[in-house]
Amino acid sequence: MEKGIIVGVDLAKHSFQLHGSSADGTVLFRKKLSRPQFHRFMSEQPHCTVVMEACGGAHFWARELVRLGHEARLISARYVKPFIKRQKNDAADAEAIVEAATRPTMRFVEVKSAEQQARAVVFRTREQLLKQRTELVNALRSHLYEFGYVAPQGIHNLPRIAEILDDENTDIPLLARETCLDLLSQISAQTARINALTKRMGELARTADTTRRLQTMPGIGPIGALAIETFAPPMETFGCGRNFAAWLGLVPRQNSTGGKQRLGRTSKMGQQDIRRLLIIGAMAVVRWTSQKGARPGTWLARMLATKPRMLVAVALANKMARGIWAMLTRKEDYRDPGQLMAA
Repeated sequence: MEKGIIVGVDLAKHSFQLHGSSADGTVLFRKKLSRPQFHRFMSEQPHCTVVMEACGGAHFWARELVRLGHEARLISARYVKPFIKRQKNDAADAEAIVEAATRPTMRFVEVKSAEQQARAVVFRTREQLLKQRTELVNALRSHLYEFGYVAPQGIHNLPRIAEILDDENTDIPLLARETCLDLLSQISAQTARINALTKRMGELARTADTTRRLQTMPGIGPIGALAIETFAPPMETFGCGRNFAAWLGLVPRQNSTGGKQRLGRTSKMGQQDIRRLLIIGAMAVVRWTSQKGARPGTWLARMLATKPRMLVAVALANKMARGIWAMLTRKEDYRDPGQLMAA
């Protein structure tokens, strides 16, 4: 290979499809290699640019290729799809990756470190356990409903359900009661695991300067701060705070044409984990402000006076995203809300 060669790699579990192209677009080679063959082949090549779709295993291979002396770049799969010519197969995908990567305005995904991916595993595992616990609670409530017991929603109402099941004089058949008690023990075990992961995430959030700084903003706790540090790319990649808010999917969806600006609802086209946590945190701030009373003349006071609380929460999450960009790029803690929300 010569300097300036671009290699597109279509990743898979066991076999990789490679497409090598020169700077002028001339096809140099097409290869299908196994995992060991791919690593051996790239270790024997001089420096080149290797482009892959940002999918499962892509960040690992990007770090491996950097260790081998190559430049690794990741590209979103949705940006590759328009460059596939007619039929879709591994060879066509690898060629489309090269075509997309040569576009001068193409956007690439930042390669995550092993530490970032480790924190993502903790975050995703906690989210999965929460969903599983919710499924167990809903199953338990539905089983009791079949015998005339209407259990209220919410994990905090489990003691009331336990009292029903512990009552030996209840009219619930013994087989059903034993099964429901088993579900209750599973819920308790899931809660213990969730609490352990939450504690672990809190410890991680206290050790880094970035997460500590993020938690100075009202509405951002340890989990939200850790999610931002884990899933967001470096803030320097965004030109302004609005770009970061757009990356999260917190800006209106555009359908503008003919010089007329047409804005729709919030796009939701972005990083859903951070977006969800920012909206939850913003809703907590809105709820607290509604109870205590907003400072007169502030942006939040004007919004609460005329808009629904959920709409205000989404707008505040957008404002929080822009503030996060400013905090991290300037390396400053959050300033007084009156200064940022004043008219």
